[in-house]
Amino acid sequence: MMTSTPTPAAAEQPEQSRLSAVGGPGLLAVDGTNLELPRTRATDGADGLGVSKLLGSTGVVTLDPGFTNTASCTSQITYIDGAAGILRYRGYPIEELAKSSTFLEVAYLLINGELPDRESFARMERRISRHRLLHEDFRSFFTSFPSSGHPMAILQAGIAGLATYYEDTLNPHDPYERELATVLLLAKMPTMISYIARRAIGLPLLYPDPQRSYVEDFIRLTFGMPYQSYDIDPAVVRALDMLLILHADHEQNCSTSTVRLVGSADANMYASVAAGVGALSGPLHGGANEAVLRMLDTIQSSGMSTAEFVRKVKDKEDGVRLMGFGHRVYKNYDPRAAIVKETAHDVLTRLGSDDGDRKLEIAMELEETALRDEYFVSRSLYPNVDFYTGLIYQAMGFPTKMFTPLFALGRLPGWIAQYREMIADPAKRIGRPRQVYNGSTERHYVAMHRRKHDDGQYPDTRAGVPSLDRIARV
Repeated sequence: MMTSTPTPAAAEQPEQSRLSAVGGPGLLAVDGTNLELPRTRATDGADGLGVSKLLGSTGVVTLDPGFTNTASCTSQITYIDGAAGILRYRGYPIEELAKSSTFLEVAYLLINGELPDRESFARMERRISRHRLLHEDFRSFFTSFPSSGHPMAILQAGIAGLATYYEDTLNPHDPYERELATVLLLAKMPTMISYIARRAIGLPLLYPDPQRSYVEDFIRLTFGMPYQSYDIDPAVVRALDMLLILHADHEQNCSTSTVRLVGSADANMYASVAAGVGALSGPLHGGANEAVLRMLDTIQSSGMSTAEFVRKVKDKEDGVRLMGFGHRVYKNYDPRAAIVKETAHDVLTRLGSDDGDRKLEIAMELEETALRDEYFVSRSLYPNVDFYTGLIYQAMGFPTKMFTPLFALGRLPGWIAQYREMIADPAKRIGRPRQVYNGSTERHYVAMHRRKHDDGQYPDTRAGVPSLDRIARV
């Protein structure tokens, strides 16, 4: 609920907007114009106030950089209470799903809205197993990229490329095509990621084994050898399965919002998910666990204590950052981080990684030191899910560059569920944000020989603008 009581100073300044929303619709006053804002009730969390008529009625738009207080849609998929540290998929607490469910079962839940019965789940598994193979042409598709290319760039291209092989699955409004696209994405993305990982180190590509579970076969596809049997510790399979569950959806984050925005143009599911992969490739979204590992490496190699490192973090002149702490939404302990912390200890102990064990000790000491410090507590800086995940991935043998593709694999069911929910929404419109223009006012064309800038320089030669003349590339 949003409430506001105008102060006398505010009442004397009609150019300032005032908002009240007690009980019913909100009332927005802008320059003497009153506008009633329709309220959309939430089953949990904040209600929404509709502002779509604001421009036409008042001549102003809302300005909310980063969408910190803007809801782009209504959704029934994921609920987050950042202050209380709550995360639920379709109403189910993440703690229960991580403990008792599987990644494919959670994928079914997110996409279909309910947990499956035995028959429905078996049918889903059969469909996915049937489609795990990639078209043979995809081998040449992958070899067209440099083996050293970033995995996320190759993955994004590969997912978009599926649209060229399955043109009978591109219509988002056809239920059959939409369902088949869902199955194909869930089936082929693990195979694709394993191909990318293996080609980077020169290993031959393997074919999927439909007799193995989804996560177990993904591990075999990534690390197995064609001439050897491959036995996997069930505890490791379960740990990766759980990590994928924890990443399966997270409300309207950057990549999910990208999937929705691209999909709002009726782009096919592959194009929309590929756009989400592109958003996730940004280090501010998908690269945090890599940054945590680099931080732990620095602490370990330097020999400094965690207390000394924390002191450096608090000293702004040192420019040292505490990675894996804080979150855009959570102002409490990330519920996923608590689950991952326990799993990290179990997996590293089972795999016998001395280096990983030492890094885990450093991470736990760092967490304990920071959480006793008022500097971090007062700023609501608590460990997030990325603080421990990198340690587990590294102990399992995944190269650092593959961490974000693993994130993408986990987030895939959420992207699909959000895309499908948007397509089915009767209120769906193509996404088209407004802006507040603050550029030049109207000016008129001047012939080139008569142009002169105020500082005597042209924009591409001013300080701070790199000269492309020095770049020598084919």
